[in-house]
Amino acid sequence: MSGTQHAEPAVGTPPASGPQQADGRTARRPLALRLLARPEVGVFLGAVAVYVFFLITAPPVREGSAMANVLYQSSTIGIMALPVALLMIGGEFDLSSGVAVITSALTASMLSYQLTMNVWVGVVVALMVSLGIGFLNGWMVVKTGLPSFLITLGTFLILQGVNLAVTKLVTTNVATDDISDMDGFGQARKVFASSFHIGDVQVKITIVYWLVFAALATWVLLRTRYGNWVFAVGGNKESARAVGVPVTFTKISLFMLVGFGAWFVGMHQLFTFNTVQSGEGVGQELIYISAAVIGGCLLTGGAGSAIGPVFGAFMFGMVQQGIVYAGWNPDWFKAFLGVMLLGAVLINLWVSRTATRR
Repeated sequence: MSGTQHAEPAVGTPPASGPQQADGRTARRPLALRLLARPEVGVFLGAVAVYVFFLITAPPVREGSAMANVLYQSSTIGIMALPVALLMIGGEFDLSSGVAVITSALTASMLSYQLTMNVWVGVVVALMVSLGIGFLNGWMVVKTGLPSFLITLGTFLILQGVNLAVTKLVTTNVATDDISDMDGFGQARKVFASSFHIGDVQVKITIVYWLVFAALATWVLLRTRYGNWVFAVGGNKESARAVGVPVTFTKISLFMLVGFGAWFVGMHQLFTFNTVQSGEGVGQELIYISAAVIGGCLLTGGAGSAIGPVFGAFMFGMVQQGIVYAGWNPDWFKAFLGVMLLGAVLINLWVSRTATRR
């Protein structure tokens, strides 16, 4: 018999159970913290708070027709806030998005009226112009390396001046002529500015478009290779390029998406009011960007969602209409928006730090 002692296998007996120190890198965080880490959760809670506030202070909000107006107002902001949010996730800004909406509407209106053509010709040409503006913005940002803030600020000033000058030159007025009696107007209105009824409540078609676009943008971001590219170029474009991401294509296409959004909203405004005021649109770009920021999109890029800006736009629409229904001075609207923006940024910062704290 050998006197050698055989060691027990290391895996033979588990250590005695007792308090153990979990590794912060691998420990599973509580569900509440994991939910708070989602950028859209904070704005959803904020939207609920704003809704409840006006539900109490403005009784008319409780009516179905009032909520339909709130959602309509939100949709006109939200349709543009979606591509703006995607662009911000990709690490860029577009300060020309507000006036680009008016440029699109002016193009379709004046081309159709002055040349006495079917309005669909103007609609198609306006789409090409809007996509061209987006392409030019993206191309200059990629090729020059200048911040998109500077490039699109220049585009903003150019479009603002062109909108006013060309409209006065062509129509001798600051607004376009009424196109409601032109060929194709009825069909175009059905596509861009129609409504339907749910019971006794009239619902604008833009609400449906808004939700469909949001669902599509969410799918693209979370389920497609292009969505991965958007997050990659927003996080670090050089690293993204090193692993084969087509940075130039992604950046330019994001600017063109903003152009598409500007075209769509411009067509809605044109076929809703039959005419366009050339001086409008200034300042709207800040509302679109604010809705995206409130929705959880980081100013530095690389993070955000498509659902968050939906709730951000709803908050804007709720405040804008809620102030009216409450009987308050509408001049307070911008002040409320400023408070909402600062509050959302601070809350998102606190939520992010809380959710990632080990």
